[in-house]
Amino acid sequence: MTEQQALLDRAIALVDAANSEDPNRVTLDGKDWPKELLYSQRMSDMLQRFRPDADAAQQLAIRAQHIQRWKSRRDAYPMDRIGYLQWRKDLYKIQAQTAVDLLMQAGYGEDVTSRVRQAVAKERIKENPDTQLLEDVTDLVFIEHYMLAFAEKHPEYDEEKWLDIVRKTWKKMSARAQQFALSGSVKLPEPLIPLIQKAVAGD
Repeated sequence: MTEQQALLDRAIALVDAANSEDPNRVTLDGKDWPKELLYSQRMSDMLQRFRPDADAAQQLAIRAQHIQRWKSRRDAYPMDRIGYLQWRKDLYKIQAQTAVDLLMQAGYGEDVTSRVRQAVAKERIKENPDTQLLEDVTDLVFIEHYMLAFAEKHPEYDEEKWLDIVRKTWKKMSARAQQFALSGSVKLPEPLIPLIQKAVAGD
């Protein structure tokens, strides 16, 4: 094992240990998982499928995107649009700083931690390739693993609302990610396939 691989493994272990503290649990194939640990592993799996050439900073940003997300409670903010936007803004900053702290503990320097901070903080999407890659993987994971459950949670949404959600998600993705999603490389939620196809038709 190379020194760089050992460093990467050490950092991932720290991120996973932090996410293993999640009190929210989910069950997958009979196994009990801390919610954010499962999410982070799904992110890494999707990255390996979508961009197997990703470097260490990109791999770490993807793994740490939701680092200890449960500690930033949505209900600590006003339950309106302004409150949501402030919560999300603060959340990104907290997650970015938590990720950087763990990477520094692992032994990474500013060259990697500064890139991870910008990506996890969602800075300069469409301009910063690291942030765009994180956004692409986030959206691909949402489509494959979480979109159907989200739909079932919101039966009050009509077709127009769903078309708007899919189109907004689609616009955040790079052309490469869009092509990947439609190529058969991502498992689309079967009940929503006609709606997804309708939403992205002509793009």
